Amino acid sequence: MKAVSRFIVIMAVLSLVLGLSTPIPAAELEKININTATSEELGQLKRIGPTYAVRIIEFREANGPFKAPKDIMKVKGIGQKTWEDNKDRIVVE
Repeated sequence: MKAVSRFIVIMAVLSLVLGLSTPIPAAELEKININTATSEELGQLKRIGPTYAVRIIEFREANGPFKAPKDIMKVKGIGQKTWEDNKDRIVVE
């Protein structure tokens, strides 16, 4: 019986902790300027690892600054899914 009571208490505490730990909404996360961001900063975006970060930097060096955030999809390998996951965080100021 003690095991059942202990289990109930643990589950109640776990539920409370999980309920209080809400993820940060994308609107509150740091904006990333894809025209000036370093490789490390670009890596903070979802689905952007070191390879894609380098591709973004190489693209802007070869073609000039991005004119709109959605232009990130012009970079080879970056498509609609990556754009959708990051559109609230990408800027081109």
